[in-house]
Amino acid sequence: MARDYYEILNVPPDASLEEIKAAYRRLAREYHPDVRKDDPLAEERFKEINEAYQVLSDPQKRAEYDRAGRRVSPAAGPFDFRSPFEELFEAFFGGPAPRTEQAPQRGADLRYDLEVTLEEAASGAERTVEVTRLETCPSCFGTGAERGGGLRECPSCRGSGQLRYSRRTAFGHFTQITTCPRCGGEGRVLVNPCGRCEGAGRVQAQRTVTVRIPVGVEDGTTLRVAGEGEAGLYGGARGDLYVVVRLAPHPVFRRKGKDLYADLTLSMVQAALGDEVEVPTLEGPERLAVPAGVQPGEVVTLKGRGMPDLQGRRGDLHFRVKVEVPRHLTGEQRRLLVELARSMGLQVKPQRRRLSDRVKDLLS
Repeated sequence: MARDYYEILNVPPDASLEEIKAAYRRLAREYHPDVRKDDPLAEERFKEINEAYQVLSDPQKRAEYDRAGRRVSPAAGPFDFRSPFEELFEAFFGGPAPRTEQAPQRGADLRYDLEVTLEEAASGAERTVEVTRLETCPSCFGTGAERGGGLRECPSCRGSGQLRYSRRTAFGHFTQITTCPRCGGEGRVLVNPCGRCEGAGRVQAQRTVTVRIPVGVEDGTTLRVAGEGEAGLYGGARGDLYVVVRLAPHPVFRRKGKDLYADLTLSMVQAALGDEVEVPTLEGPERLAVPAGVQPGEVVTLKGRGMPDLQGRRGDLHFRVKVEVPRHLTGEQRRLLVELARSMGLQVKPQRRRLSDRVKDLLS
């Protein structure tokens, strides 16, 4: 059940519109995220206050809310919870927002490339990233002007956005029309601009954003973090943050879809006789039965030890066999191998070892 909006604003159910506005301004000043930068709960509390004010300050929405017995969930109700820009400005500056005659503009989307490990992709993770973005100026609250300022008619072009120059020549009378350099063709100029943002309404700031890495995410996957892009202009909505996942190379495993691949090095004796060896997995070491007579390049598989997909179904872990031939043999080992070759009917002509190899054998 949603919290009571009257309780959120700390006003009685029969509160007047002026009482609701006064309560909202007081709470907005207290819980705005730019005021409580060190409070991780301030942003959620501020959203809650905005939701309550949007409903209770609108007679029609308030009546519908009261008829529902104050049990309407914000997600289910037909309400618009965009930030009330003018009321917020009044809450901070004690007067109405300067007239800008500008429509709200949505903030820009941002992209962030995030490298994650194979283990994080397999189990899911929560990462924090540092994002530099444009934030609503806390001094002018996005208006671009100090108190009492705002957009006024350009005195150079008188609001037309153009300047006209006439001159007479030997060929007749000519009129030249150019864009007003003072207002850039807008017809309005900013009076008393904010000293912090220099009239832009936004300032650069660094913010920490939490990104949830889903289980089974693949390289190149784009994750959308709603509302974590740049701040909008003139009360416009925030943009979104798009996080592009990049899988870091793994020292052991190679990924293809849900399956993982790795190399398994065996001695020629293990390959011939078969063995039970310890192999790495994402969850730790496990035992793998290698069949006798396995050939170089063959694949031995552990079922269900690969990567999960987004539905949680796991692939397999495949080991490609490499057979290691010993470079240095003792005299006894060479004799045994020659006997083995003869027993298999092989006519082997052992090559004479290099002197350096024989010296190493003697020293060992």
